[in-house]
Amino acid sequence: MSTTDRIADIWGPRTPQARGETWPVRVDQELADGVTADQVDRWVQSACVLCSNGCGCDIAVKDGRMVGVRGRATDRINHGRLGPKGLYGSWQWSEQDRLTRPLIREGGDLVPTDWDTAMDRIVAESKKRQPLAHGFYTSGQLFLEEYYTLAVIGKAGLGTPHMDGNTRLCTATAAAALKETFGSDGQPGSYNDIESCDAIFLFGHNMAATQTVLWARILDRIEGSDPPVIVAVDPRSTPVAEAAVRTGGVHLAPLPGTNQALMNGLLHEVIERGYVDRAYVDAHTLGFDDLAATVAEYKPEQAAEICQVPAADIRRAAEIFGTSQRVLSTVLQGFYQSHQATAASCQVNNLHLLRGLIGKPGCGILQMNGQPTAENTRECGADGDLPGFRNWANPAHVDELAKLWNVDPLVIPHWAPPTHAMQLWRYAEQGSIDFLWISATNPAVSMPELARIRAILERDELFLVVQDGFLTETAQYADVVLPAALWGEKQGTFTNASRTVHLSEQAVQPPGEARSDLDIFLDYARRMDFRDRDGRPLIGWRTPEEAFEAWKECSRGRPCDYSGLSYDLLRGDSGIPWPCTAESPAGTDRLYTDSVFPTDPDFCEDFGHDLMTGGSTTPDKYKAKAPGGRAFLKAARFSEPPEWASVEYPLIATTGRSVYQFHTRTKTGRSRKLRAAAPSVWVELSVADAARLNVAEGDQVRVESARGSMVGPARIGNGRDGVVFVPFHFGYFDSTGQAPDGQPTAANEFTLTEWDPVSKQPLFKLAAVRVTKEA
Repeated sequence: MSTTDRIADIWGPRTPQARGETWPVRVDQELADGVTADQVDRWVQSACVLCSNGCGCDIAVKDGRMVGVRGRATDRINHGRLGPKGLYGSWQWSEQDRLTRPLIREGGDLVPTDWDTAMDRIVAESKKRQPLAHGFYTSGQLFLEEYYTLAVIGKAGLGTPHMDGNTRLCTATAAAALKETFGSDGQPGSYNDIESCDAIFLFGHNMAATQTVLWARILDRIEGSDPPVIVAVDPRSTPVAEAAVRTGGVHLAPLPGTNQALMNGLLHEVIERGYVDRAYVDAHTLGFDDLAATVAEYKPEQAAEICQVPAADIRRAAEIFGTSQRVLSTVLQGFYQSHQATAASCQVNNLHLLRGLIGKPGCGILQMNGQPTAENTRECGADGDLPGFRNWANPAHVDELAKLWNVDPLVIPHWAPPTHAMQLWRYAEQGSIDFLWISATNPAVSMPELARIRAILERDELFLVVQDGFLTETAQYADVVLPAALWGEKQGTFTNASRTVHLSEQAVQPPGEARSDLDIFLDYARRMDFRDRDGRPLIGWRTPEEAFEAWKECSRGRPCDYSGLSYDLLRGDSGIPWPCTAESPAGTDRLYTDSVFPTDPDFCEDFGHDLMTGGSTTPDKYKAKAPGGRAFLKAARFSEPPEWASVEYPLIATTGRSVYQFHTRTKTGRSRKLRAAAPSVWVELSVADAARLNVAEGDQVRVESARGSMVGPARIGNGRDGVVFVPFHFGYFDSTGQAPDGQPTAANEFTLTEWDPVSKQPLFKLAAVRVTKEA
């Protein structure tokens, strides 16, 4: 049992392993002050929801209260380990300033009320409006059962296409890149590939901060015999970049906004130097000639000039990829939240396909998620897509859902692409959406260009419902606030970034009158009296398990097939990866072991897009390609970003995460240990930039773009010249947009309202700014 201080020792003690060996068990545990393990009344099965890793854990309960957590030794994801956020932030918030009663706005103030009054007001406002006036903006924090219920309400009850969530901000490009290359969402690789690989490429992924347990797994390989070579693509110097140097790999630090040029340079070298498995490419892919022609002009010198990295480093990285027998690649926000996000992420897929490194141990692609239940948002259709990875442009898929739900197919929105979050907020700004329901997220801190978001939330014409466990910055704008039960206070399942499904049992009762998100959505559906074609209630389930059983039928036969899973099965020793069917009762560790991809026109989730413009491929054009189970090698030229350094704004700002905080700190900011470790925002500058600006460590500086500014103390030394880094977690304590000292501290004051043409993910990693020292 490990109880070491994980603030000081983030990844915990090493348990080295050689290639091919099973990752050793190390159980991490944290209990409340004064509580010992023998005083715990019971341990309740769950999994951590404070990053996308989804570590299996057990919740300690004493006297009806959550008093601790420990990792599950038998879980396939973490083998007993937990990260700092899981240990110190997973339950410590549970009794702090929680919402315990509904609130409604009266005379400009939010006042407590009862559930009937709150829900009656919501339903009355909803019934006043046409379906297209409704928008739902959700999260990557709910459970599968809640997302599916919400999706049915929106798509078959109201018939609105305006549904998305904050997963658009962090995980949309993962889904888009997988659909563009393989025909469907679904993580090809497995965390188990870490044990078998010769090289690990991390593209825009500071795993040491974002998925600490997964990074510990890699560190144990590095410390063992026959370690993998690490290649890091990140403009900052991070522990991942340091590991790349230590293992004889490469740290590529491209200028933000130039990822596509870098990837084209790597692909040029892989093709030029003969590393391509032509037999595999010819048998299992389409598009090689177009890809080769596109990257032909991106020789290392040309790519290096654009990205401002040494050409020799591009060659070395390509050599590592081209000569290693087993390569694992991970991708995250450094690609997803930057310019040409989907295009660059697809090139990672291309690298693996060119060498046939997919579907085999150690040969994985992990297009990672940023949140613990983001995968379920996409699977269930709460992000606007159709549930079960169905294709909104395929009438047969719409008919399947209509039959399943027993509704007219015309009720289900499919006449145009789903409304993505950035468009949803624009509709709210323009007034065509004037009923907005926000659940389990805090856009008043997390969205780009916050001054604009505040103006939207303040609109008198907008009826705003906020469903949360706390009175967040966003909730303070609401017309109705609904108190929601949180992790440990409700039951449900969720799926991590590697397709592994966990069951989280209810450990304690929610505080006061707080209800689970599922119960809230079911109450709304009942009061709205949504009916199917036969006059029966549209939603027939009442419990999480019943909702899960309904979802299983929705997923049956689709890429994300849950039909072989059950709550009883998930109460076993470990989470289980989908697809899980009668034929694969133990689940599926990695996809595409037969190199047959879900690209068939009758089965695929999407017909694809032009990576440069985002234009949709028509069904007829897609069918004419006759993919026949082959993957697509999609190419794109580099284009200049929408915003670049200038005389007025000479630096490029990028935002990101702290190892000690999660999202807008709604939970982790209420942890004493995590708050002490990362109490407030900071501004990271390179040594040369700090010297030029006459800024010393700790000096207060202002970061300003054409849209807004924020202020924080300077940290010096981890970034490349010309680049500023600011963590995005830190918002405000009231709804005025100002911190108590009158200075803005949110990074998203300066970010821009631009998004990728395919995934529609905002460009948080790219803002032209100037930095000035405060007097």
